[in-house]
Amino acid sequence: MNASIEVNQRSYKLPGTPTVIVCIDGCEQEYINQAVQAGVAPFFARLAHSGTVLSADCVMPSFTNPNNLSIVTGVPPSVHGICGNFFYDPEQAAEVLMNDARYLRAPTILARAAEAGMKVAVVTAKDKLRGLLGHRLQGICFSAEKADQTSLADNGIEDVLHKVGLPLPSVYSADLSEFVFAAGVVLLKTQRPDLMYLSTTDYVQHKHAPGTAGANSFYAMIDQYLQQLDALGAVIGITADHGMNAKTDALGNPNIIFLQDILDRDLGMGQARVLLPITDPYVVHHGALGSYATIYVTRPEAVSPIARLIAGLPGVEAVLNRASASARFELPPERIGDLVVVSDRLTVIGTSAAKHDLSGLTVPLRSHGGLSEQRVPLLFNRVLRQVGAAPLRNFDIFELALNHA
Repeated sequence: MNASIEVNQRSYKLPGTPTVIVCIDGCEQEYINQAVQAGVAPFFARLAHSGTVLSADCVMPSFTNPNNLSIVTGVPPSVHGICGNFFYDPEQAAEVLMNDARYLRAPTILARAAEAGMKVAVVTAKDKLRGLLGHRLQGICFSAEKADQTSLADNGIEDVLHKVGLPLPSVYSADLSEFVFAAGVVLLKTQRPDLMYLSTTDYVQHKHAPGTAGANSFYAMIDQYLQQLDALGAVIGITADHGMNAKTDALGNPNIIFLQDILDRDLGMGQARVLLPITDPYVVHHGALGSYATIYVTRPEAVSPIARLIAGLPGVEAVLNRASASARFELPPERIGDLVVVSDRLTVIGTSAAKHDLSGLTVPLRSHGGLSEQRVPLLFNRVLRQVGAAPLRNFDIFELALNHA
């Protein structure tokens, strides 16, 4: 029997075989299906016969930070506290990025495994996640984005570019994700970590629909690296932080509700403020437009009338007050607005038209954030001994890989 650790009231066996957990950012399930059908993803195809193929729900909002932190803590945002890429911090009275580890309220499985004597490695595409994923981690942790700046003191490893043998990738490229996988293979060959977490970027998924040449080429690349990890004997678990959908009309034009403009027009300036938790430093490929927003209302008595106004707008799927949203979506209530708004599968929410630079959208808009992007793959290169009857979440992946693979 392997020794176990308790993390956030869940039990995990410490790995006896190197275990690699992969989060493919923006991996709508159809991307894998189309790549398999095109014959460019033999590793993924093989999982149906020699592994385990499941689906799961990601956490809401279906954005990068909340889901990566749920995956590595094994719990929803109501426990770990990270409920967006961006939020309103009352202590600073300002809208800020939620990438500082001081906002994290729960320990990670990664840090606890390292404390228990396991060799742990984390490679993430964008540096915005490194501080959160590596919180209190005694091990290797670096981003592909800043792989040229690694040091033993800060990252547990140095000279990463030389070790991986690839140039520093552009943050807006498929190369950023490839660097993550290439680094993972090198680490497994040279460092042999007991537990490794690899997290990519969704640049390709924002640009390319499932089945297109760009998408199939990207998943063929991923497939080749997964084959290498598999050949090195690793237990592999694969999931996503969220899915991805086109957010356009029939002509390919963006379907955008500029909610701040509407509220200012109908209520007057300063009555309500729209905040978009998708916002992060990397907005070129989505223009800070997603299918989820929170609203801060100046006067408490105006919350219900504003909710009714928003609910009547075309493209709005749900409007919830703070209590209902925190209960339904398992969110920390003090870190969301008075209202939460979710748009439908083909629609995104913006603030004011003048505040969104869409010049970088060289292809039809694809984005995420809503309920329509919740369903994600949950895949393993081993046959699981058992899977519970409860609905599966992407943050069950460590428990399934460590306890049942």
